Amino acid sequence: MNWFIQLFTEQSVAQSVIIYSLVIATGIAFGKLKIFGISFGITWVLFIGLLVSFFGITINKETEHFVKEFGLILFVYSVGLQVGPGFFASLKKSALGNNSLAASVVLLGVFITIIFFYTSGNHISIMAGVMSGAVTNTPGLAAAQAAVKDLQVTGVDNSIITLAYAVAYPFAVIGIILSLVLLRKILGVNIADEQELHRKLGFIQSNRPISIHIILENKQLIGQPLRQIFKMLNEPVIISRMFHKGSIITPTPDTVLSEGDVMQFVATKKIMEKVKLLVGTVSDMNLRTEPSSDLISRQIIVTRKDITHRRLGDIPELHQESLTITRIKRAGIEMVAHGNIFLQLGDTITVVGIEENINQLAEVVGNSLKRLEAPDLGPIFIGIVLGVVLGSIPFYIPSVPVAVKIGMAGGPLIVALFLSRFGNHLYLNNYTTNSANLIVREIGIALFLASVGLSSGHNLSSAFTDGSGYQWILMGITITTVPLLIVGVIASKFFRKTYFELCGLLAGACTDPPALAFALKMAGNDIPSSTYATVYPLTMILRILAAQLLILFFT
Repeated sequence: MNWFIQLFTEQSVAQSVIIYSLVIATGIAFGKLKIFGISFGITWVLFIGLLVSFFGITINKETEHFVKEFGLILFVYSVGLQVGPGFFASLKKSALGNNSLAASVVLLGVFITIIFFYTSGNHISIMAGVMSGAVTNTPGLAAAQAAVKDLQVTGVDNSIITLAYAVAYPFAVIGIILSLVLLRKILGVNIADEQELHRKLGFIQSNRPISIHIILENKQLIGQPLRQIFKMLNEPVIISRMFHKGSIITPTPDTVLSEGDVMQFVATKKIMEKVKLLVGTVSDMNLRTEPSSDLISRQIIVTRKDITHRRLGDIPELHQESLTITRIKRAGIEMVAHGNIFLQLGDTITVVGIEENINQLAEVVGNSLKRLEAPDLGPIFIGIVLGVVLGSIPFYIPSVPVAVKIGMAGGPLIVALFLSRFGNHLYLNNYTTNSANLIVREIGIALFLASVGLSSGHNLSSAFTDGSGYQWILMGITITTVPLLIVGVIASKFFRKTYFELCGLLAGACTDPPALAFALKMAGNDIPSSTYATVYPLTMILRILAAQLLILFFT
């Protein structure tokens, strides 16, 4: 029986595997529990790890360090692949306001942290841990720990940083949600009125394609080729179907316009207003449901690599008569198809045409889900290598004695962001299905949280014995709530953000999925998701950099 006890208590590869597995499995089981409707999710893995370590169970330190760093890399890299396309879209001018407000939340939190640093006597690395816990940002914790190690900071242990994070975290989850509730009271928001407001506004992303049937009324266009409309609009516009001389066709640019033609336009809401002014008014005819039409619409998935490195306009196999590609959906974003788009694996294209031609196009692009179920691991690990290299590059700042590094949290995240957007041009296919990305992300964060918990629990009792734990909680609550309330009021009063937009923006500014889930349930629609997705990538990077810079400049 001694062998069984030794299997759990004596350090070995088998013991490490068993302890990690038990900590993660138990943490995930507890993460499914809800307290007052709130779940801490996978963060329970950290709490269970702290508890196991508190009772004296330890694992090999080298194993623990490797698992922690590799888990973090897997987590941030998969996050980068997921949010990369949306991140670059969020940098457009239309999203500048949202990102500015989210950045203000981050900067206010940093400012409050600095005030507490000078008034509380805590080491700046501990305050970085409190700040990361107060905004539920685990990569920020990792960045702070990496900075302490790289700068060879003396007088502070990384386990204390973890404790500060762990103590602040539970109250932060509750505090973010309570801040949203308090903002609702301060702003006098009525949820039913808010839902009705968005219904009347027809709240829709300005770059999301819509479809409208328009009858030709502009006499100057009669007798002109269809390409004349495209030339005059000079915007991404698709005409997927056309009622022309008594029949429904998929037109070509050379189709000559006739009086009474009805065209189904696909364009963004903003551009569609220009289309109406140029062509005519909305028609009652619905070309999609006309029984006399042989045209069908189908969604096809791009699964062949050999067509993903060329412009859509340069692929002759995709341009046939009686066939029109109308939309492309990528990473949850729907776009109007145009010739300058480079297709990527996993793109879903919407095609209108006769069935025979659509079947031919499906063979050209692949349309085989089985090909996507097995991700190409080579480019993913090449990306991880590039991320680790980038994170290890020393940057020298004047008057700073030690070189600064982006670290294992920042390097892989930045590389993943760029490869998710531009890797296709470099023949590095980093596509993964949502389910594959999710499991890699969850495994990574579970390994990281288990590692930091197992390395820090032995100090748990001392944190509350000397009163530090209670102090960290109070400081964390302040760092959580004050920036959210200030920016929330400013965004509502001066930026005219609706309450549902605010909820998504503030949840994204704290990189907090539970707060987003709360907002979605309260709103009864997807409006908070759009602002959350807009600010999340930039906020994640700012949180990581903030934790590192605090230690860099105040050590």
